[in-house]
Amino acid sequence: MKKELTKKTKDKVVSWDKHLDKKYGIRGTASRLEFETKSQTFILGELLKDEREKANLTQAEMAERTGTKRSYISRIENGRADIQLSTLYRLIEQGLNRKLELTIH
Repeated sequence: MKKELTKKTKDKVVSWDKHLDKKYGIRGTASRLEFETKSQTFILGELLKDEREKANLTQAEMAERTGTKRSYISRIENGRADIQLSTLYRLIEQGLNRKLELTIH
């Protein structure tokens, strides 16, 4: 059973989905898609940053291992850069010496 996130506003409780619908539009609209894309970019950047830090690597070391620039690693970690799948694999497999597996839901 999926637990629904809620947000309390004054005297009523609003589900998280309803909050997002109100703020960014319903699923499928351009504004909601933009929000969801930016959210996923941010999450991916945070995951990469956490894994890099767990591996005790600086951004410069990660860039050197993967043939990129430190500034690019920084932009990815801060959610300000789109990343190609091939680059993501390189960052995970060469930079972190880990294995990347993708799942589609």
